[in-house]
Amino acid sequence: MSMKNTKFTGLFTRKKAVRYLIYVLFVCAFAVFVIKLNQVEKTELVVRTGQTFEKAKVVKILQDNLEENGTRVGEQKVRVRMLTGVRKGEELEITSSSGYLFGAACKVGMKVIVMQSVAGDTTIASVYTQDREWVIYIFAALYLLALCAIGGRQGIKGCIGLVFTFFCVIFVYLPLIYRNVSPFGAAVFMCFITTLVTMYMIGGATRKTIAATAGTVAGVVIAGISAWLFSMASGITGYNVSDIETLMTLWNTNGIQVGGLLFSGLLISCLGAVMDVAMSVCSSMYEIYNQNLAMSRADLFKAGMHVARDMMGTDSNTLILAFAGSSVSM
Repeated sequence: MSMKNTKFTGLFTRKKAVRYLIYVLFVCAFAVFVIKLNQVEKTELVVRTGQTFEKAKVVKILQDNLEENGTRVGEQKVRVRMLTGVRKGEELEITSSSGYLFGAACKVGMKVIVMQSVAGDTTIASVYTQDREWVIYIFAALYLLALCAIGGRQGIKGCIGLVFTFFCVIFVYLPLIYRNVSPFGAAVFMCFITTLVTMYMIGGATRKTIAATAGTVAGVVIAGISAWLFSMASGITGYNVSDIETLMTLWNTNGIQVGGLLFSGLLISCLGAVMDVAMSVCSSMYEIYNQNLAMSRADLFKAGMHVARDMMGTDSNTLILAFAGSSVSM
């Protein structure tokens, strides 16, 4: 190997080492920021002191509530073996209501979640719901596996980006709200962080990634401003939501700006769709330009507009159908 190639290889290796060092420093700084951010006291809206939710297995149906016409009325009386909690290993005789939201149609061998209150030798317990923990884990694992198997390396990066986004909602957005940061500002900050990380993992440190990130953040901010203008014109505010009575407890105790939660939620809801459009358009433009380097900026812009216009119709349907589907029961 020539001396010139050796110098080039050494320089490339040093640049790569510096890049990885920057990544590590960024991760460490972000971890410290998240840990400090989550050191905030949260108000318990539902007080469950002395009450726990434990796992159990139905071993016998003592009294069924199944009618001849197939419906269930009243409560079941069942015997369960506790799998967790202070009564672990013991068998308890408890009830299970016939409700659709709480309770379960118990069968022998079914695993359930038991809501119990223990005071000395006295235990008050009932079936809260069916234990679906492993079903959720299995289907989540199948989804991630399919994403990685079909998407390959990009699919794996997409999985990491998905987990990071969920992490940011729980450990960045919510603590910022509890620290009395504007919900709109907290949502914009969270959208920027998740967009930056997700886009970088998918596209790398390229101009395509920078353009997609800038387009996503701009689109989300424009959506938020549009929602605010609609609120001013229509008189609909964040206080016109179904959970406002419970949320007012947070406003009274912590001073949290609950009125801004509605529109910050809209920003988070539209983030995925805006990110999808931004990356799709940027990727299309990147490929078109690579195939024709002599293409002028005006022609490239026209091509991008054609791609975006075709996407607008289907993407609008995606958003409308998502909100409509979640409101069907209403």
